[in-house]
Amino acid sequence: MNDKSIYIIGAGISGLVAAIELEKAGYYPVILEASDRIGGRIKTEEVDGYLLDQGFQVMLTAYPELSRYLDLEKLNLKKFKPGAVIFKPGATYAVHDPLRNPLKLFAMAFSKVGTIWDKYKMYALTQDLKEKPLDAIFSEPQTSTQEYLKNFGFSDKIIQNFFAPFFRGIFLETSLSTSSRMFEFVFKMFAEGQAAIPEKGMGQLSQQLFEKLEHTQIRYNTGVVRVEKNKIILEDENTITADDIIIAIPPGKLIGHEETAFHEVTNIYYTLQQSFIGKAMIGLVPDDKFLVNNLVFLTDVSPGYASDGRALLSVSVIKDIKGIENPEQLIALELEALTGINATYFQHVKTYTISNALPVIKDAKHWIPRQHTKLYDHVYLAGDHLLNGSINAAMTSGRLAAEAVITGE
Repeated sequence: MNDKSIYIIGAGISGLVAAIELEKAGYYPVILEASDRIGGRIKTEEVDGYLLDQGFQVMLTAYPELSRYLDLEKLNLKKFKPGAVIFKPGATYAVHDPLRNPLKLFAMAFSKVGTIWDKYKMYALTQDLKEKPLDAIFSEPQTSTQEYLKNFGFSDKIIQNFFAPFFRGIFLETSLSTSSRMFEFVFKMFAEGQAAIPEKGMGQLSQQLFEKLEHTQIRYNTGVVRVEKNKIILEDENTITADDIIIAIPPGKLIGHEETAFHEVTNIYYTLQQSFIGKAMIGLVPDDKFLVNNLVFLTDVSPGYASDGRALLSVSVIKDIKGIENPEQLIALELEALTGINATYFQHVKTYTISNALPVIKDAKHWIPRQHTKLYDHVYLAGDHLLNGSINAAMTSGRLAAEAVITGE
């Protein structure tokens, strides 16, 4: 045992991974968590027998860091079918496997979404990115995803019908201004692996990380207001002096710097008697007149999300709906317009407005030297805001911060 006192602020993915690495080196860290649970932004709540992930989230099985920390077999992953279902008023059609095997698309189905040339460009991009190392992706000059797609030669038709709603739902912003590096990274992950969710909700990721800890103490409901040198000032005005501190949350307010900006999403859950998609695929709404961006029946992917056999529908809204009264009713009316199913059949379960859903990152990175996690002597940073908005980046940053503490860099 190493008796050095190490405190980690935040029990999200990066904080838990940092604790795992510190334990491997013989330390007994303490995690200070402001809420009453682990997980940070990766949480699953049970409501009336339904498992509700707080924000529609998926794991991409090709993420390099997953195999370091997770037993994917024990998570009993349930996988999405590649492709998407496009919803327009009076018209619904599927795009099968546009990222993994684009040449196998049915020409008729694809023609509604893009062109034959788009099919070829999709294949070319998939092959290029499968062969492109991550270091090369994250060293490329950056442009916006929107500009990248146009420069690559995709038609406005496929950008509007597929890329825009699909990647708006991933990046949680409406203009596809996210870095082209991040687009290439995510596209590569989809091409090389699969999108999946644990059978019992995304919160199982955090739970499995937590269960790896043997010597870490977690102090819940312990908010931190400030970090000064090696001192931690708590909300109750008590002070902790530590040998080393890892700040595993956006550090702005703790150190008197500008706070990290985040994208926001509203996640609305409904139940129905049965799914109107009927397959483990995401639904996309390309028409900008609608508030709904994407939707998915989580019970089509994992029936374990519902205990009563009903279908659980997750709807994501990227646009700002502040000031709209009864948004659940308005979204149900939009779903009626898209599907023909009477709005009264959509039984509302719960709505989450997640203001800190994804960090806004202008300079997307895959990795940084571990010494770059050091803020100043004895204080280190972790969190996906250091790299890119992903579970993979959260794990990477937690590992790098812990390694910096262990080596004293």
